[in-house]
Amino acid sequence: MSLERVFTIVEGMRQVACADAAFGRPEEIEGRVLIPVAAVSIGFGLGLGQVVRDEHEQGPDEGEMTPEDSQAAAKPEEERSEDKAREAEGGGGGGGVRSRPIAVIEVTPEATVIRPIVDEGKVLLASVALMAWIVFWLGLTLRAIFGRRA
Repeated sequence: MSLERVFTIVEGMRQVACADAAFGRPEEIEGRVLIPVAAVSIGFGLGLGQVVRDEHEQGPDEGEMTPEDSQAAAKPEEERSEDKAREAEGGGGGGGVRSRPIAVIEVTPEATVIRPIVDEGKVLLASVALMAWIVFWLGLTLRAIFGRRA
């Protein structure tokens, strides 16, 4: 994979990673303009590698030939060097885009208001964690006050 191809892919991901693509364009409703606001993240990773092998390097078990080596030995010298080059290189990559709504900007002739979007799942999880923390400390306090009765 060429480096130019990687840059083309990243540029394409950057173009789709926007609030417009995820939530639409600003809309005018009843004299108000609503503008979606999103947190957009993009991540990409790439790895390339090449192994340089010496012609005199031993096989996997000190001199034993693998089936691929014996097939390559039967080919002319030019084809063998091309096969070695293909076998000795590798690479891979991956990426992703994430966007989530965080607010809506409401523009009216009188004022501009930012209305945050609350994630109910996170609020519920935080309240459950808070309740567990309270019960834990209440239990420890009661144990310290009244002690264990044997």
